[in-house]
Amino acid sequence: MKKTTIALLAMLASAAAPAATPWQKITQPIPGTTQSIGSFSNGCIVGAEPLPLQSDTYQVMRTDQRRFFGHPDLVQFIQRLGNRAGQHGLGTMLIGDMGMPAGGRFNSGHASHQIGLDVDIFLQLPRTRWTSAQLLKPQALDLVSADGKRVVASRWSPQIGQLVKLAAEDQEVTRIFVNPAIKQRLCEDAGSDRDWLRKVRPWFQHRAHMHVRLRCPAGSLECQDQPAPPPGDGCGAELQSWFEPPKPGTVKPGKKQPPPLPASCQALLDEHKL
Repeated sequence: MKKTTIALLAMLASAAAPAATPWQKITQPIPGTTQSIGSFSNGCIVGAEPLPLQSDTYQVMRTDQRRFFGHPDLVQFIQRLGNRAGQHGLGTMLIGDMGMPAGGRFNSGHASHQIGLDVDIFLQLPRTRWTSAQLLKPQALDLVSADGKRVVASRWSPQIGQLVKLAAEDQEVTRIFVNPAIKQRLCEDAGSDRDWLRKVRPWFQHRAHMHVRLRCPAGSLECQDQPAPPPGDGCGAELQSWFEPPKPGTVKPGKKQPPPLPASCQALLDEHKL
C-alpha cells in the first residue's frame, strides 16, 4: 500500500473519531475534599480515587482508557461486591467503565458516568482470570436473543442472576440498568424474594453488562440524586411495555444538546484552562 494511501486512511479515521471533550484531557484527579457535583449525566467530581487494579476478586478492563476513577464510595462498593461474589464462589468480576479522573462528559459511549457514582460490570464470571490482552480488548458476551425478547439460555447461568441480586441488595445502590430481556429473566427466576428487583431497571442496550448506580453521598451537597424507583418489583406491565412495538406516529427524539455544566464544574474547567 502506498504511503499516500496510508496517510489518507489515517486522516479519514481521525476525522471520523469524535473530538475529545475537555474532561478527557484531565489525566489526574482534582485534589480536594471529595465532592460529586451535578447530575449523573451532567457533572464532575473533585477528589476522585482510582480503583486498585490488583485484586483477587475482580479484574479491570481497558485500563489504557483510564476510566477507572470514581467516588471513594464507588471504589468501596466494587471491592465489597467482589468480596461477596468471591464468598459465594461466583467467579471473578470484570469491571468496565467507571469514570474519568475529574468525571465529566465522554466523547462517546456514555451519557452518564460523570460524577463518579456509576460502574459497568460485565455479566460474565470467568473461573480463569483473563490475560492482559483479553482485558485490553474484552469480548462482551451478548446474553440477549437477536429479537430482543429473551435471554439466550445457553449463555445464562444462575451465578449471573446472583451477582445482580448481590449488587441490588447493597444499601448504597439505587439503580441497576440491564436489558429488558435480562430483567425479565431475573423476574422469572426470583421466586418469593423479590424486593431487590425494584432497583433493577430495564434500559436500552445493556445486553452484556449491568450498569450500577450509587446514591449521592451525604457530603456531596451539589449532587443531584434521582427519585426512588416506583414501588413493586417492576415485573408487570411496566416491563412488558418494553417488548411492545412503538405506537403509530411515535417519533424517536433526536439527539439533544447537552445542558450547561453546573457552575462548579465550569469553574473547574476554567481554572484548568481547558
